[in-house]
Amino acid sequence: MEPIIFAIQGKSPIIHDTAFIAPGAVVCGDVEIGANASIWYGCVLRGDENKITIGAGSNIQDGTIIHVDNPAMNGIATTIGENVLVGHKCMLHGATVHDGGFVGMCATMLDHSVVETGAMLAAGAFLSPRKIVPAGEMWAGMPARKFRDLREGEDKMALMGAAHYVEEARRHRDALAEK
Repeated sequence: MEPIIFAIQGKSPIIHDTAFIAPGAVVCGDVEIGANASIWYGCVLRGDENKITIGAGSNIQDGTIIHVDNPAMNGIATTIGENVLVGHKCMLHGATVHDGGFVGMCATMLDHSVVETGAMLAAGAFLSPRKIVPAGEMWAGMPARKFRDLREGEDKMALMGAAHYVEEARRHRDALAEK
């Protein structure tokens, strides 16, 4: 099984040569994926209405869905910065995660929501439209609210996780080439 990558409405994905797109992932439309980024098994990145950008070194883990609304409907692009960790089974819709941001497993981010650099959205959290998780804070819950300030070093967890996933993507790419 290969990833499914295709153009829609005249927009083709732009994928850096070093990016890893796992078998079973779907990437379509106006999507740009940077160097050493990884899109894992079962992810859907659907840039049919607006742009999706995944920065260098970022990882979008298994089962995550990323979509956008048309600008005519007040939709904005979904922008994932560099060295971002997006956990398994997340839902991001018209959202922004700044460089080094962390989005925990099964978290949801809705239109115009933001996770800043050095901020953490906890596993299972639901970030409502236009909410911002500031640097140095962890937000959790449904709806997400400030849970606590990050402890020393926690603001670097996304960077460590992103570096790990760059290496993990290399191992998976090599294993797939051997089969």
